[in-house]
Amino acid sequence: MPRPTHYGPHRFPDTIARPAHWDRRAACRNEDPRIFFPEGTEADVIATTALAKEICHRCPVSGNCQIDALERREPFGVWGGLDEHERRDILHRAAEQAALRFKEEAAAKEAADASAPATAAA
Repeated sequence: MPRPTHYGPHRFPDTIARPAHWDRRAACRNEDPRIFFPEGTEADVIATTALAKEICHRCPVSGNCQIDALERREPFGVWGGLDEHERRDILHRAAEQAALRFKEEAAAKEAADASAPATAAA
């Protein structure tokens, strides 16, 4: 059912077709989901994770999947060819880089404020 769209005092039905979500083209769509959430012995987990990553590496939308999993902070499984440890490392490095940029910008602002001429109070 189309959702109503508001334009001023008039309501028009939303008849614009929505694009298919990227996951409809995912290579994992017809695979057993347990492949992407490996359990068992360490050897089983390593082997199953490798299989999941192989599927991801041939997937046309693995980049979308990676971004989605990182944005959601997906805690488990293989998503877009990355396991939970790899995603955690990426997020940790991104947070460190953001903190460093923030400190550098704050230091630059402080230096600029310190070197600016003092204005006389009226």
